[in-house]
Amino acid sequence: MARARLTADEVACWVLKAAADVPELVGAQPGEPVTLRRCVHPTYRLGLVVPRQPVLLWRSGPSAGVRAAGEVVSAPADGVVTVRLRPLAHPVPRVQLLGDARFRAAEVVRVPVGSNPSYLTAAQLAAVAERLAPAEAALLPAAAPVRGVAVR
Repeated sequence: MARARLTADEVACWVLKAAADVPELVGAQPGEPVTLRRCVHPTYRLGLVVPRQPVLLWRSGPSAGVRAAGEVVSAPADGVVTVRLRPLAHPVPRVQLLGDARFRAAEVVRVPVGSNPSYLTAAQLAAVAERLAPAEAALLPAAAPVRGVAVR
């Protein structure tokens, strides 16, 4: 049976996946804001993406996990979304997140080859946030306009 369409109520955070290091982030210091544009697949989901929503960068492959955190800068246009990301000093490895029952069903785990953007629910985002250093958890917008979901 096909899954129903994703709704704004389900999205606590957007996830952008990268199969390799993102050139704009190479050399950036942890916590240093880097604004970049990422390609996104043209689906109905793009209508749910709005500025100030939290966004994570997920590095796929053998060293998979969360590498950067930040927020959406502008809504997608012409297949591209602009985000402001800050590299994490201590990335959160996929293997560590799989140890948390809340995260195991995350779309980025279930469908690792899926297109951008992916998403996390509030519980899945909490599993990530709990593994971040306090200063890094602060990189996630506290007052994201995502139907009242609070990260902290």
